[in-house]
Amino acid sequence: DRPLAEKLIALEAPLTFSVLPHSPHQKALARLAHERGREVLLHLPMEPLEYPAIQPGPGALLSSMTPDQLLEEVERNLQAVPYVRGVNNHMGSRLTADPDRMNQVFSVLRRHGLFFVDSRTTEESACSSAARLFQVPFARRDVFLDHRPEPEFIRRQMAALVRQARRQGEAIAIAHPHPATYEVLREELGRASCRER
Repeated sequence: DRPLAEKLIALEAPLTFSVLPHSPHQKALARLAHERGREVLLHLPMEPLEYPAIQPGPGALLSSMTPDQLLEEVERNLQAVPYVRGVNNHMGSRLTADPDRMNQVFSVLRRHGLFFVDSRTTEESACSSAARLFQVPFARRDVFLDHRPEPEFIRRQMAALVRQARRQGEAIAIAHPHPATYEVLREELGRASCRER
């Protein structure tokens, strides 16, 4: 949804934009985000437990791939999206739980000097240990804002994010380009800027 993505990029907020490789507007949106001073991540598709019933999309890393195929696919995906500073996983509940596969992925991230944000689609994620092994800067998602794209739910998740940030000193939320998400972010950011004045 290019118009919605452009509206999100235009928000005056410290948002990072994670771009799927081989998507219709990947280069244009990554360029626009970069020009607006926003950080760009590669939203790297990975095999979910429900595969093949649920498809992670073009460029997906699959457990059936050989190590060479997987490494080549990671490189291809990195080349597809410009201005990438880091990576996070799209889906991946099966692949991120596989330590050998994550070690292969993180070897590429280390070579490119990229960081990784774990979307935490499974409690069994091996991303943290791979990041330690390859000394790749690493963080994990604290809150999903909009897995139910309903305004009241998103507001509650925003409140949970703020509570967690106050408790920990920082927190990471992941959201999607839903109209409800944009509206809630716009409202909440407007309230926050009013409180700061």
